Amino acid sequence: MQGVSLAMPPSATGAIARLAAARVTERGLDLAALLRKAGLTASQIQDRQARVAVAAQITFLNLAAEALRDDLLGFHLAQAFEPREIGLPYFVLASSATLGDAMARAERYSTITNEGIRLLCQAGSDFRIRYCYVGVSRHTDRHQLEFWATAFVRICRTLTDTDLRPVRVSLAHPRCGASGQLGAFFGCEVTFASEHDEITFAPGTPQLRLAEAERYLNEVLIQYCEEALSRRAKPAIPVRANVENAIAPLLPHGRARAGEVARALGMSERTLARRLAAENLTFFGIQEDMRQDLARHYLADVSLPVSRIAWLLGFQEVSAFTHAFKRWTGQTPTQMRSRIAAQATSGNVDF
Repeated sequence: MQGVSLAMPPSATGAIARLAAARVTERGLDLAALLRKAGLTASQIQDRQARVAVAAQITFLNLAAEALRDDLLGFHLAQAFEPREIGLPYFVLASSATLGDAMARAERYSTITNEGIRLLCQAGSDFRIRYCYVGVSRHTDRHQLEFWATAFVRICRTLTDTDLRPVRVSLAHPRCGASGQLGAFFGCEVTFASEHDEITFAPGTPQLRLAEAERYLNEVLIQYCEEALSRRAKPAIPVRANVENAIAPLLPHGRARAGEVARALGMSERTLARRLAAENLTFFGIQEDMRQDLARHYLADVSLPVSRIAWLLGFQEVSAFTHAFKRWTGQTPTQMRSRIAAQATSGNVDF
């Protein structure tokens, strides 16, 4: 019908969700309950050809990590999986001549695998790969991003047949108690609570030759990738997700104001307000919802002091955070942290 958009939310192949589901099943946990809570079905997990909503995959990974008590679930899954399971995008990378060529292919074709994350390759004094979230909220995710960052470096090492190490890794989410494992794997400093999600390599990295380069195969696979791109409908991108992703890096610095966010999105503050109103939303409401979601998530990580959480959420004083949190939940942050700890100890985790 005219005027009605049939575009769907960003989707993914669901490979990470299936890996997590297998881990949940191995541990004898209630997979069906976790899938239901995330808005996924058993048939989507069983059918390797079925795509899943990226937002649902992120939710499921969070639930699975909590059930498994694995703060680094995405990282651990990426270390164990077979990269060829990615399918066509992997093989077009592997048959490229150089790592720079492979990364250019990854930038163009990554949405075949996951429409909610786009890669940007930036070459200059160094070589950077930036992960940009599109149509889904970055602030709710840790495990999907850590999976792809880890898988990316694993793939680079496999393709070049070297122990390639980044010079720096930056992640937008905060450090957790087990995050030191990431630094040991990457072999470089990992900076958390960063403005961007980036993996940075030395300047000459793009010139590295690939061990399985095959020019003619690569040309054929590029044709298949172009056909796959042309068949995919452009996913719907709700304004809320764009606003949340613009707010997230500004929160810790106390700059998450409507005017700043509007500028980041390339529009006036009045236009932003009008677009939000069209979806029955307000800037203040989105910001408050984000802070509530993040506060509960951060409080579950006992390695994060309450003062650090207050900063991450953009509060200048711990007392201001405590007042706001009590208004949201009826409890203080300390009381909520004690409740979460008691649930974890008893095994009665509230999904």
